[in-house]
Amino acid sequence: MARKKKEKKVSLKKLRYSKFKKEKSSQIDFSYPEYDNEFTKELRNDEEKVGKSLFRLKNQPPKEVVARKAKSKR
Repeated sequence: MARKKKEKKVSLKKLRYSKFKKEKSSQIDFSYPEYDNEFTKELRNDEEKVGKSLFRLKNQPPKEVVARKAKSKR
């Protein structure tokens, strides 16, 4: 038995809410903004400061170890 070729029923819900769906563009723009030289220097300096502070914080021993060393040096 062959299948009958019937048109599919369109959902009323889809028809009702289709006006709310926005079409999305297939291309995404990944262009970065162009900054002037002063602003880029400031950004670089800020990143260096953050990197240095994170490096110092990362390598600190726990407080108990620091207290024990300070006590033994006295």
